[in-house]
Amino acid sequence: MKFPLFALSVIAAAAVFTSAAEAQNYPWCLRMNFGDEAVNCGFDSFEQCMASLSGGGASGYCIQNNTYKPPPAESSQSESAADTPAQPGVPIPRPKPR
Repeated sequence: MKFPLFALSVIAAAAVFTSAAEAQNYPWCLRMNFGDEAVNCGFDSFEQCMASLSGGGASGYCIQNNTYKPPPAESSQSESAADTPAQPGVPIPRPKPR
């Protein structure tokens, strides 16, 4: 009786502490009909989606993913230090003449 209770608690803990799977973030989705509709939004281009559809034997089509959010643009690191203006600093006092 102890082992089934232990196994059940391990399964319950695994279900609670697993991280949620992130949604696929690609611009194109493949919708196929195998008796019920299956959706795969894992394609970068329409051509890639259509290539996956060919030869499947089931009816389907490619559509744009309406939940697609492009990744944030990376800041440009191409500017060199010479191209950027100098930041104002703390002035250094000049020594007094003797």
